Amino acid sequence: MFQDITVREWAALRQKKELVTIDVRSPSEYEETTIPGSLNIPLFDDKERAEIGTLYKQQSVQAAKEKGLEIVSAKLPSFIKQFAAISGSKAVFCWRGGMRSKTSATVLSLMGIQAYRLTGGYRAYRQWVVDELAAIRFEPQALVLHGHTGSGKTAVLRRMKQQGYPVLDLEAMAGHRGSVFGQIGMKAHNQKTFDSLLVEDLLAYRALPCVLLEAESRRIGKAVLPDLIIDKKKQGHHILLELPLEARVRHILQDYRPWDHPDECMQAFQQIKTRIHTPVAAEIESFLKRENYAGAVELLLLYYYDPRYAHSSSIYDFGSVITVQAQSADEVLEKLRQIVHDAGFHPE
Repeated sequence: MFQDITVREWAALRQKKELVTIDVRSPSEYEETTIPGSLNIPLFDDKERAEIGTLYKQQSVQAAKEKGLEIVSAKLPSFIKQFAAISGSKAVFCWRGGMRSKTSATVLSLMGIQAYRLTGGYRAYRQWVVDELAAIRFEPQALVLHGHTGSGKTAVLRRMKQQGYPVLDLEAMAGHRGSVFGQIGMKAHNQKTFDSLLVEDLLAYRALPCVLLEAESRRIGKAVLPDLIIDKKKQGHHILLELPLEARVRHILQDYRPWDHPDECMQAFQQIKTRIHTPVAAEIESFLKRENYAGAVELLLLYYYDPRYAHSSSIYDFGSVITVQAQSADEVLEKLRQIVHDAGFHPE
């Protein structure tokens, strides 16, 4: 028989890398939000779920159960085969720990596949995330990266994270770069997904001496930063990256790949066009139409993003600032490593 586990028990097992988490809800539910890292093996697809829901509302619970049994019976071989192909223990969940996860866990147990069921389902997990964000004591000193648009802050942080450094990649959590062009080539995450990803990193890094993050505004795309992160940013040590204009243009082109998204770039530009001096705006638009993206980016930096950054910096009380002057992202990376080492963190 399967075993019910609480969210905290699930978290402890997953931290030991002993568990594969599987969302048995429909694809659209999974797409909207799920537990980070979980796989989707739906018991019902969206159409089937809607059909069962209609029977439940318009006829009876029994009619809905009978239809569900009919659908499940037909797909059992494929369903079980997908689970059997996954090594290790499995934890299944649905919306609130109800019939879908119970049916899935029961069937798997009957076929000799070890399975846990997450008590309370995704709804219990979401409450756990909210509670953790409200209660967690996050002690690491924040090392906060500042710099003009295109300074390579995000790219450098991601490279450092890949190398084992503690990084809160807020833009990746939000699925957005935080500017009017920020969603190009990305899929913005909702608040639930952002919170889930944030909690994972906070728990992973809470015992370390420091953590790196970018000086983001309170809102990034669809996500809003919690007070915990805003306060950490204010209290942190501030690092200002200074790179030449040509390097910044290059970083933006590498990151955004505007030639893959010409229509989205033009649509985003239209949102800020009226905030730029008319002759310059016309030149930027001309560059975009001719796919001269380097020229467009340079003018956007000089006449839109740099003045905005100068204004926001003038009203921000940085306290002490470490200035990192460099010619490239590689040079920034090397200097940041030394700063983190000096702060007491050394990757294994």
